[in-house]
Amino acid sequence: MKLKKRKKSSRFRGSHTNRRGGKKKARGSGHQGGKGLAGTGKRGDQRKTLVLNLYGNDYFGKSKTLRRKQKVKLKEINLRDIELKHGHNKDINLVGYKILADGEIKGKYKITATSASKVASEKIKKAGSELILQSIHNMENKTNIKEKVKKSSTLAETNKK
Repeated sequence: MKLKKRKKSSRFRGSHTNRRGGKKKARGSGHQGGKGLAGTGKRGDQRKTLVLNLYGNDYFGKSKTLRRKQKVKLKEINLRDIELKHGHNKDINLVGYKILADGEIKGKYKITATSASKVASEKIKKAGSELILQSIHNMENKTNIKEKVKKSSTLAETNKK
């Protein structure tokens, strides 16, 4: 004849320790290390299973968005706009711009830009002008690029007036 074993979970109900050992350990939330997700930081291995159940593997580690390189958005300018805005200048600085092929260019210029379309570069060469493409990745950092873009846009605005 086999006896049914009594469950341990029913034995400590009503006792002041309730399976927690010492009397001090059973008091308040002070022994659990804080409220909520307190103590789940870099070295919080004792709470790791709780956090993984709640959030999965995305809670720990660095965010990939911090390491992602951000593309610098280039402004666009057409060939006819270059002719209108910078007609008297021979050296034209368009760092931060992409040159598009709409319009014609007649004078001989030395144009420095970040990018240009194929047709635009062909039109510039046909007109006898020189095109120098300056890559953004070769520059020191993005702040210099942004400053140069601001300077070239302010120059374009002053020449427009």
